[in-house]
Amino acid sequence: MRDRLQQGGENLLFLTDDQLLQGIELLFFAYRGFTSDPDRILENYTYGRAHHRAIHFIHRRPGTSVNSMLDILGVTKQSLNRVLRQLIEDGLVESKIGEKDRRERHLFLTKSGKELESELSSAQRKRLRTAYKEAGPDAVLGFRKVLENIMDPSMRKHVKKLVKD
Repeated sequence: MRDRLQQGGENLLFLTDDQLLQGIELLFFAYRGFTSDPDRILENYTYGRAHHRAIHFIHRRPGTSVNSMLDILGVTKQSLNRVLRQLIEDGLVESKIGEKDRRERHLFLTKSGKELESELSSAQRKRLRTAYKEAGPDAVLGFRKVLENIMDPSMRKHVKKLVKD
């Protein structure tokens, strides 16, 4: 594929529609592979990908508010509340009242929540580590740049915050 993308040193800015469609397919299949390991783990629970995303971001940003989670996940309040209610009832997440604003609820993983998060992310880290190692550092930097440019510009602020941690 690399040869086809660099035909005669052509600039990659002029990819054909067919090459772009191949990229779309690669993203679909990569996403399927990336989520397959956590999906198998989540089969042991009554959880889905929304639970996984909530657990991931609460782990990455302990103490994040419910409102911040709404912004990060881009879901409705009703949808997030359903997921959080289940995670709290199952003892994976705890909600604490805000110190500055008592109306705010701040989210933290419990010990059990941290254990599940570790199990879920371990499989994904392993997959990414292997892919990055095989692709090399230049490809990893390019891949990151491509992903950042695919996402909505409003979401890039969350990536920058997470990278600083």
